[in-house]
Order: sequence, then C-alpha cells, then structure tokens
Amino acid sequence: MNTRPPNRTFDVFIRRKTLGAIEKLPLNVQNKVKLLVDDLKEKGPYLAHWKNFRKLGPNRYHCHLGYHWVACWLWFDNQLIIEVYHVGSRENAPY
Repeated sequence: MNTRPPNRTFDVFIRRKTLGAIEKLPLNVQNKVKLLVDDLKEKGPYLAHWKNFRKLGPNRYHCHLGYHWVACWLWFDNQLIIEVYHVGSRENAPY
C-alpha cells in the first residue's frame, strides 16, 4: 500500500525521551535507527521488509532492530507525519 503522494516525503519526529534512549544504545543499533528513520521518511509507516514488522493497533507499528531492540511508531492517519515513540529493549516496549 502506497500512502505517500508523488514527490512527497513523510515528516518523522522522534520524542525527546526516545532521542535520549537512542544515544544510550549500542552504535550498531543507533545506525539501524537512522536507516529506519530514512525508510519511514521515504516509504511511510508500512515497512514490511523490516524484521518482525507488525501493526500494533490503529496507526501503530513496530519492528525489530536486533534480537533485543525494537522501534515503535505512530502514523497520523491521512497526514504525512510519523512519530517514533519508543526505541529500546523489547522488554520495555509499550505494547
């Protein structure tokens, strides 16, 4: 499903608390977060090619960044806005 109008990208925001959590992650996981954000900007919230991509609920999604690490995001329906609200351990994920 293509949710992006031609020649438009999504605006991706990361919560301040989540930014602090990303800085504490291993460098290889931080690099995966950068790749994820780039994909979210270009392709939108549906990233089925990412490991363990799942819909968590209405407009909420997640994927695995590694065995212990996940990212969760929220898509504001019918808008080009995505908010990353969790990046960190699977054990502490808000789902």
